Amino acid sequence: MMILGIVVFAVGLLFSIAWHELGHLSTAKLFGIRVPQYMVGFGPTLWSRRKGETEYGVKAIPLGGYIRMIGMFPPGPDGRIEARSTSPWRGMIEDARSAAFEELRPGDETRLFYTRKPWKRVIVMFAGPFMNLILAVVLFLTVLMGFGISQQTTTVSSVSQCVISQTENRDDCREGDPASPAAAAGLKAGDRIVAFDGVRTDDWNELSDLIRAHPGETVSVVVDRDGGERTLEATIVTNQVAKKDSHGQIVQGEYVTAGFLGFSAATGVVKQDFGDSVVWMTDRVGEAADALAALPGKIPALWNAAFDGAEREPDSPMGVVGAARVGGEIFTLDIPPTQQLAMALMLVAGFNLSLFLFNMLPLLPLDGGHIAGALWESLRRNVARVLRRPDPGPFDVAKLMPVAYVVAGIFVCFTLLVLVADVVNPVRIS
Repeated sequence: MMILGIVVFAVGLLFSIAWHELGHLSTAKLFGIRVPQYMVGFGPTLWSRRKGETEYGVKAIPLGGYIRMIGMFPPGPDGRIEARSTSPWRGMIEDARSAAFEELRPGDETRLFYTRKPWKRVIVMFAGPFMNLILAVVLFLTVLMGFGISQQTTTVSSVSQCVISQTENRDDCREGDPASPAAAAGLKAGDRIVAFDGVRTDDWNELSDLIRAHPGETVSVVVDRDGGERTLEATIVTNQVAKKDSHGQIVQGEYVTAGFLGFSAATGVVKQDFGDSVVWMTDRVGEAADALAALPGKIPALWNAAFDGAEREPDSPMGVVGAARVGGEIFTLDIPPTQQLAMALMLVAGFNLSLFLFNMLPLLPLDGGHIAGALWESLRRNVARVLRRPDPGPFDVAKLMPVAYVVAGIFVCFTLLVLVADVVNPVRIS
């Protein structure tokens, strides 16, 4: 089952890469740009076939993919494209420029990438990440509306017999602990709360917020018990409870003073409607963006987990190897097969969401770097037109290649660090 889970993730990974590159390929061909190669993976070619003017293939290392478009960078100021400098930085620029024209054929002068209007280049470069976003949305909706997700419900799992501050690391009642409002009101395990203080709800987060907002008040609690509704009265007490973030998630190690009823909510697999699914996905996008912004700050803990034997944090960054291990672990969990499949689809969907956000960073060699270059070219050309100045011409993105090499080097180092951590101290879900 572990191997099956890894295979399922690997297939999802390869499809995600191919889907991403298909976005670039289809839009490039739409705008008449010649594309000599479409490849999934890096390294030695395992299989390839030429169809028309494009070679399609699969390479040995499934850590990405690419399409090669001719004329990615404009010629130099003198109109030449071959390397002509011994300076290492200048050499990087001219090597990149030369590679962009190495498959130039007669008649291709009108099919170069850099000759397309900036908005067309933006579409070509944005199409790849956008395909990942589409795939993520489709997979998320499939799971949320088709399978359902495990979440806390308004059904009572257990009732606390006393009031204990959540800052205390204990769950046993001691002499002097006051009785919990839930126990005093007669709430029982198996009751399903359907209304609180006159507000009907079937959402745990809403119910939790209602309870927290009524400290010191006596409220009505309507429960569904044995198929019939009963109304209980509970006096909500003030207690130290776990803090929740703007997405309704518990913030580990942080507490607030709020209303407390005193019961644990049962979990269950709940299908979401389209509106709830959109809200859920919006929250995940926000969380993913926050996680991407916080990535540099996680490097020290990742280093300690990889080399100093420190505990791997649950929200630690994972690479392809770590995600594949999690995918394998999913299929070993003692849960129904439908939920195993749903979790695997969620993993692939999250991977695609991360690909979208990561590729949109305005840094070369990422897609976002090329998008930023095209937007900058459009801006300066429009400014020149308004000011009646000569057209400055295409923005020479090749001049940023030294920066791209630095960024790529940082990415490679980070990828290697994550790989070591994933092998020696992996994130586990069970």
